[in-house]
Amino acid sequence: MAYPLEDLRVLDLSRVLAGPFAGRMLADLGADVVKVEPPAGDVTRLWGAPIGGNPGYYHQQNVGKRNVSIDLGNPRGAELVLALARQADIVVENFRPGVAARLGVGYEALQSRNPAIVMLSISGFGQTGPESQRAAYAPVIHAESGLIARQARLTGQPLVDFTFSMSDTNAALHGLVAVLAAIHLRQRTGLGQHIDMAMLDATLATDDALHFELEDSEPTKVLPSLVWETAGGPILISADTRHVWRLLSAHAQIPDPSLPGDSIEQKSERRKEAIRAYLRGLPDRETVISVLDTVNLAWGEVRDGATMQHQVTVQHRDAIGMIDDRAGGTRPFVRSPYKFSAAESGTRRVAPWRGEHNDEVLRDWLGLDDAAMQSWGEVLSAG
Repeated sequence: MAYPLEDLRVLDLSRVLAGPFAGRMLADLGADVVKVEPPAGDVTRLWGAPIGGNPGYYHQQNVGKRNVSIDLGNPRGAELVLALARQADIVVENFRPGVAARLGVGYEALQSRNPAIVMLSISGFGQTGPESQRAAYAPVIHAESGLIARQARLTGQPLVDFTFSMSDTNAALHGLVAVLAAIHLRQRTGLGQHIDMAMLDATLATDDALHFELEDSEPTKVLPSLVWETAGGPILISADTRHVWRLLSAHAQIPDPSLPGDSIEQKSERRKEAIRAYLRGLPDRETVISVLDTVNLAWGEVRDGATMQHQVTVQHRDAIGMIDDRAGGTRPFVRSPYKFSAAESGTRRVAPWRGEHNDEVLRDWLGLDDAAMQSWGEVLSAG
């Protein structure tokens, strides 16, 4: 079966996460994605287990890509990138706004040479505006978008960041949608697009609870799901605690512990303690799950990520695969989630070393011979 995007070429100028993640998904959908890495290397080469020349963080975001290492500090480096962009369908970048143009590889330079190019620019606060030049990583957007404050307010915990870069990956996925929409439009118009994807915009658009705050209607929202300690370990029950009480108290005939004159808060706390006592009193995990399934309460085991490969559905769907670690063994990687009825998706090559495909890509995309290859030696590196 064919890969949906196997006829597309992508030039990935991005670093760290938001851009590389979008490029990784395009590669898994079949596109020929070429990562352009600076001689100093992507900073993510400093993070994660260093196996076979590729640390874990870099590995996860760049499997499936080819790699050329070009010095954009050299004017001829920009010239080479522009030559590659002439052959590309899509360019992804996440420099601070204005940097790509200063390096000579901004949208105007690319579009003048390739009017059909689709360029995705991901930044924290957008390409223009009063905050466009702010340094913006995912935690900054988590703070600015209200997510951190809401989390603290609803949980009663201190103001702390999340444990994954949600605003980066949201921007990458919204950027991916925009890129594919632009490619679809190009089929009708022949023209490309410059997509200005702000991480702040993407985070707000993906926040399904923001409207409660904007409209001052938080009392109308469902209460947050709670984690309960049980004989089978901690289990989250995904339901308003009032609903949990109604179902479990009826099923197990738990007497209502609330007292006449209790406030709503006091009544709630007494009933929560009765639920805790009931769940802790069940003999084992199987019984806990049987009760929850019987009363039709959705539940989830609170798992440690290190054991995720053993989760039943993860195993069934092969969501975490093993790939050549380039050191004589294999290493885990998370697959992209796309599963088609009549098309292929998934990683087709290991994560590249810096500059590993300099010759291969320049010969493939640009049709260069040996002499022409040597002429670019001053801007190419590998390591």
